[in-house]
Amino acid sequence: MESPFKGKTGLRRLINAFGYSMNGLATAFRVEDAFRQEVLLAAVLIPLALWFDVSGIERAMLIASVMFVLVVELLNSAVEATVDRVSLDSHSLAKRAKDIGSAAVFVALVNAAAIWALVLLR
Repeated sequence: MESPFKGKTGLRRLINAFGYSMNGLATAFRVEDAFRQEVLLAAVLIPLALWFDVSGIERAMLIASVMFVLVVELLNSAVEATVDRVSLDSHSLAKRAKDIGSAAVFVALVNAAAIWALVLLR
């Protein structure tokens, strides 16, 4: 059974999707400390990536690695919110889901650090 909220098409769907996305970003920024910290990091690193004397591909990799951290953090926050919505009780599967989401963020951060190191220390 599909969601009763589905059904919009065309331009109306795009307008609604944009609104939902902006609401999601605002909510994540307001309630998720880690997302705020990573946005601050992005606000520093993305201008730096534009300033460094690197090739276009290297610049794109620097910026994409930072944006990827934000994407993974948003997905991790969504998993955590969903798990908490289902139950606040302690459960091994809830812990597993949250730990795996946290691991995904960690891998994205290591990826970003590695890309920055490889590009800047060449």
